[in-house]
Amino acid sequence: MSGRPPAAEPPSGTQSIERVVNMLRVVASRGRHGMRLGDVTAATGLPSSTCFRMLQRLEAEGMVERHPVTRKYALGPLLYELGLLARPRFHLAERCADTLASLAERTQDTVYLSERRGLEAVCAARALGDYPVKALTLDVGIRRPLGVGAGGLAILCALPAAEADEIIEAHADRYPKLSTLSADRVREAVAQGREQGFAFLDAAVYPGTAAVGVAIPALAPMAAISVAAISSRLDESRRRTVAAELQRHAQLLGRLLDPADPTTSTQDQSTRRWETKQVG
Repeated sequence: MSGRPPAAEPPSGTQSIERVVNMLRVVASRGRHGMRLGDVTAATGLPSSTCFRMLQRLEAEGMVERHPVTRKYALGPLLYELGLLARPRFHLAERCADTLASLAERTQDTVYLSERRGLEAVCAARALGDYPVKALTLDVGIRRPLGVGAGGLAILCALPAAEADEIIEAHADRYPKLSTLSADRVREAVAQGREQGFAFLDAAVYPGTAAVGVAIPALAPMAAISVAAISSRLDESRRRTVAAELQRHAQLLGRLLDPADPTTSTQDQSTRRWETKQVG
């Protein structure tokens, strides 16, 4: 008998698919900025040689592309084409566009729509207000663990306590890598959000920025809207004013998106602007 240890079995077909999907999610997490091979290796936990081979194949298929100068990997053209084909089936952003624009006009800050995808939240849409200093903390399409960002935190606040705690525990190792948060800090933020009726985070991901979030009633706990701004614009007083606007617009979206709601009217389904008075 040979004294050598048995060779590791190659991953099954299902495991290979899971590896590919996870790698694409990792690359996507940096948006247009891209990731170097070493970053992908650290994030996936796979050997560098394995990551390199997988990225090479994904690049050949058009699923990722590598910048010729920075050597960073980003999502490729094939995924864009597939996304265009799938988009008509996921039209929440289009249905919410007018309400998001109204909220951005009212607050003058940046408004985000977040949708739950498993244990994560994806930025489905963004609307910009007129305030000159903008908090562009998230690109459309970026995924983050639930709890990182006010929208994902609002979704956690709307979940049953046991389910929310399971999600937080599942992301315990990821929170410190993506933010200043820990699992305990997310639990505290969830408890505070449930008590005050809205989620709030300050400098959790980007220093000097803060955000307020509220789950959409008709979709709770599957979606949320949030307003992000520089921290000085979201002191306690204005924070509550913005939260009230979020809650009002969330109720409008709830009626718009729930076909079973008898109060839904033609007026709700058309472009509906609130009064032009701005918040703060």
